[in-house]
Amino acid sequence: MKTSAMVVATIAVLVGLVGSGCTAFKRWAYGEGESRDAWQYPDRVIAELAIQPGQHIADLGAGGGYFTFRMADAVGSTGEVYAVDIDPDMTAYLQQRAAKDGYRNVVVILAAPSDPRLPENGVDLIFTCDTYHHLEHRTAYFARLRKALRPGGRVAIIDHNGNAGLFVGLFGHFTPSSVMRSELEAAGYTLENEYTFLPRQSFMVFSRTGEEAGAADHSQS
Repeated sequence: MKTSAMVVATIAVLVGLVGSGCTAFKRWAYGEGESRDAWQYPDRVIAELAIQPGQHIADLGAGGGYFTFRMADAVGSTGEVYAVDIDPDMTAYLQQRAAKDGYRNVVVILAAPSDPRLPENGVDLIFTCDTYHHLEHRTAYFARLRKALRPGGRVAIIDHNGNAGLFVGLFGHFTPSSVMRSELEAAGYTLENEYTFLPRQSFMVFSRTGEEAGAADHSQS
């Protein structure tokens, strides 16, 4: 009975959002909104990434910019955030929001499914949240991304772990952490940290193999 009620409630939300416009629906689907803060812990995520002023960061699958603009604040006016998405509705929204809120350090990129179109040797951190499970041929994808990283650059991946409720489980919108690790290692990366404070998601940070500096504890919480 509880499951049926959840399905009905979900359908009602979907109908309402579709009626309010395509972009509003997509932002809901990407998990935007203040209620997300209660389980996403965005401030702690940003803190653990130790982002420095002046750095260049790529936010793959930026969606409505939930992390994009927080990262733009962290890198400051001397840094840059590439907000990357394959959805033209979302990139248009990101362009409008960046202009409206005065974020001159946000560069919006309409990517191809197999190519985020990042500058070679151009980023210090490649970050992606709840997008990994959508990518195809992930090992090859991240192997190609190595050329976008500067020396010492990192890849941070947050993805649903299967504990996020009916919608995520029903549609398979998650990736086991063991799969993420094996695929990234096959692509030429080494796990630096695995954080466990996110209740619904896995959170892993990788460096290019051979560049890790003093590998940290893989079970930080």
